[in-house]
Amino acid sequence: MAFSARVSRDVIAQINVTPLVDVLLVLLIIFMITSPIVTHKTTMDLPQSSSTPMPDPPKPIHLSIHQDGEMYWNDTPINQNQLSVQLSVAAAQATQPALQIDAADGVAYDAVARVLAKAKAQGLARIDMLGE
Repeated sequence: MAFSARVSRDVIAQINVTPLVDVLLVLLIIFMITSPIVTHKTTMDLPQSSSTPMPDPPKPIHLSIHQDGEMYWNDTPINQNQLSVQLSVAAAQATQPALQIDAADGVAYDAVARVLAKAKAQGLARIDMLGE
């Protein structure tokens, strides 16, 4: 008896959809789990608009430090003691101005660090470093 095997060397032209269905079911489960998390409402305190105009911010303070260690507060020469007084006056204002420190090239790091430490100790909130 001879058996004949029906082995065909033709290419099957159908897509195997079993892996596709498996991936889709996994994605469906993921979306079902994560969708309740996304739909929770969160309360936020957003700023309210008002018709009153915003007050102009105070003019920033320009403190320049030259190579020889001289300091200028808005183009007025100032020493270390006067600097502490001016910083405390600026920090005591209702809306604090920004302190812009412009250190020249070659200024000792120690001089700039002392100014930064004094400004921070007085409570200035915004200190900017200017440079090129």
